[in-house]
Amino acid sequence: MKLVKHIANLGYGSRKEVQWMFREGRITDADGEVLYADDVVDHEAIRVDGERLDPPAGLLLMLNKPVGYTCSTKDKGRIVYDLLPPRFRLRSPLLSTVGRLDRDTSGLLLMTDDGGLLHRIVSPKAHLPKRYDATLAQDLRGDEADVFASGTLMLESEDTPLKPATLDVRDARHASLVLTEGRYHQVRRMFAAVGNHVEALHRSAVGGLTLGELAPGEWRLVSDEERASSLFQ
Repeated sequence: MKLVKHIANLGYGSRKEVQWMFREGRITDADGEVLYADDVVDHEAIRVDGERLDPPAGLLLMLNKPVGYTCSTKDKGRIVYDLLPPRFRLRSPLLSTVGRLDRDTSGLLLMTDDGGLLHRIVSPKAHLPKRYDATLAQDLRGDEADVFASGTLMLESEDTPLKPATLDVRDARHASLVLTEGRYHQVRRMFAAVGNHVEALHRSAVGGLTLGELAPGEWRLVSDEERASSLFQ
């Protein structure tokens, strides 16, 4: 791929704007030597204004989404893309969220520009476990774990029972729920089905990935090793 197209696809500007960046000497190699648009250079060796290029196409990143942000590019309020470098919104292929977390749910959100990887992760055939930590409005009544594990629970307005899910009770009003499917507002609707209300919801794991020390609003790349060991292959 030509350098101009490659750098433009990473969101640094239109092809015309990137051509001007070459003319202005802003694109160099790792040693500071000015590059030209027809040079053949590896991605890792390219610098823009002295900085390494963003990751090439095929990236997977994790974001610790705070409450109050939506997984959208068009919402008028705060969106998860506001937490990333601005040019990430201009990448081609598009950087998309892997599934969604609603505005009032925080936690681990994956984003990728690899369409094949995205579909493998969200596919029902993947059976990828996702863990949600819930704070409840009322004390648990005691039978929720059995109900959720039964594989017979029906949500309102649906005609297919939920797959079995695992509930880990921490105390009367705090529990973790592990799902292998992702229906609309599923965790909140499951607790509503057993007469409770979720006051706060946080996704703490997807597959073998966890947030670790990642603070709310922070993001990092998921390494190839993490992908291989986290059920994405």
